[in-house]
Amino acid sequence: MTTHSRRLFCQAAGVAAGSLLNLEGLSAAVEAASTPGQRPRLKITDVRTAVTGSLHVRIYTDQGLFGHGEAVDSISGAVPIIQGFRWLLMGQDPLKVEAHWERIRTSGIFAGAQAGQYITALTAVEIALWDLAGKALGVPIYQLLGGKTRERVRVYCDSGTNNRADPNAKQFISQIIDLGFTAAKIDVDDAADPARFDRVNWTANNAEVDHIVDKVAFMRESLPKNIELAVDMHGRFDLGSAKRVAKELEPFRLLWLEEPVPPENIDAMADVRQSTHTPICCGENLFLRHGFREVLEKKAADIIMPDVQKCGGLLEARKIADMAHTYYVPMAPHAQASPMGSMATCHVMAAIPNALVLEWHWGHPARRTEQWKRYVKEGDIIQKGYITVSDRPGIGLEMDDDFVKTLLRPGSSWFAPSVA
Repeated sequence: MTTHSRRLFCQAAGVAAGSLLNLEGLSAAVEAASTPGQRPRLKITDVRTAVTGSLHVRIYTDQGLFGHGEAVDSISGAVPIIQGFRWLLMGQDPLKVEAHWERIRTSGIFAGAQAGQYITALTAVEIALWDLAGKALGVPIYQLLGGKTRERVRVYCDSGTNNRADPNAKQFISQIIDLGFTAAKIDVDDAADPARFDRVNWTANNAEVDHIVDKVAFMRESLPKNIELAVDMHGRFDLGSAKRVAKELEPFRLLWLEEPVPPENIDAMADVRQSTHTPICCGENLFLRHGFREVLEKKAADIIMPDVQKCGGLLEARKIADMAHTYYVPMAPHAQASPMGSMATCHVMAAIPNALVLEWHWGHPARRTEQWKRYVKEGDIIQKGYITVSDRPGIGLEMDDDFVKTLLRPGSSWFAPSVA
């Protein structure tokens, strides 16, 4: 893109910032202040993938630019799904992000385009398109989502310990404190708990409830008061057990209790929330804004936690956040993504008013922390418990390909050109 074209774009964005408060308005201002000939003329030439612990997608163009996207969790089978999307993207203008997203989603109405692997694959493609659009226009993604409401995003640390008997507990807890995190999370579901009578039935008996409470008490005693504590039940308890645990944990004033019951029954989640003063958080296993509608309408959660790397993409996450904002519900995204995906999520968090905190899941074991630090050429993007949102075009990070190649899943190709 020429300097002249970028200047025109920035002038248009400046006009929009003073009078327009949404993405559609910004887009209209860009088109009004320039002509199609002045905007970058790009055509998509290929869509390629690589699989490590995450699914990575790159969308290439005829001018040498490419965009990078990432998806997590339900990525099994996503590579052939994305190859199916490729034929809908080849030769197209990559700046028409919303049009491509909607066309791909609606074309898959009978192929599972309501949730799961299909939407997860589409998420990676959508993020890659936003990264490409930002690079082509010379602006960070947050600018395309409406501009910044904050400079940095607060991050919480999955603790790696929850047990008084853990010989590494002191080391792990010290790490949370020393790295400057202001919030941490522990898991309390344990199918191997010796108090369990049945590993299949998720009814917690008195002894197991006592163990859960003791884990929370131990962490609350070990962390300074200024570090908030969240607790994850991973949707693995029945309704009665969830309500008992939520009630027992009220004195600890948790940041939230996460997925106390499975996510597919919103009425049950609402029942738990109505039974307790402990804040309830859910949403990592929901897809699209449609998946969050019922949660919000039925007042089933105090906090929502979409996974931006599988819920439908960056603009979809923005729409979910906006919908939640009308119910005065904050958003705290679930995240297992690499620094690439985490920074992409931070662009959304920067643009929305109701961003609470973002998950960091790479603290343990030590090799994972080292991988995190080496994943991108910019190094560790978390400083004192916050990520400063990049002002560089697109996502704003460059993946260290030489290192990440060493993490490639066996049988996966490294962004190999697609077969024509």
